[in-house]
Amino acid sequence: MKKNIFIIFILIISAVLSGCSLKPNVEKLYKEETPLEAEIIIPNNFSDNEKETIQVNLTQEGEKVKDADFVHFEIWKQDGTVKYYMEEANNLGNGTYSISKDFDSEGLYFVKVHAGNKGSIIMPRKQFVVGELSESDLDFLRKGAQSEIEVHEHHH
Repeated sequence: MKKNIFIIFILIISAVLSGCSLKPNVEKLYKEETPLEAEIIIPNNFSDNEKETIQVNLTQEGEKVKDADFVHFEIWKQDGTVKYYMEEANNLGNGTYSISKDFDSEGLYFVKVHAGNKGSIIMPRKQFVVGELSESDLDFLRKGAQSEIEVHEHHH
């Protein structure tokens, strides 16, 4: 009798576990995202008190994104004294989007592009320098480099 109960138990467990097996080609049930890619283009030299243009080239699936769902630029100075809030980019065509701004003060700046197309959303960021760096900008960069070194040392 105990042997029959054991066999029935094994059959029930086998039936339950076989219900957990994956269906063939199950990966096709999931949405495949085609990531949006961005290349931020910053002028080689910025001068304070001059209007400068920052561009981004967007591609997806190896093709230029000519009409993205949205592209916005956000620009700020590292020390917090200057902030250009998120603003819609100009579509220059052929996958290139731009924004032009006056930079009235020297220092370390950041630009973040908020872009989306066909369900893919990205927010790449890039730093750039207008004029000369202040001592606090240099300290910020040194601390950032030091924290990068510390992060990499912990992984070894």
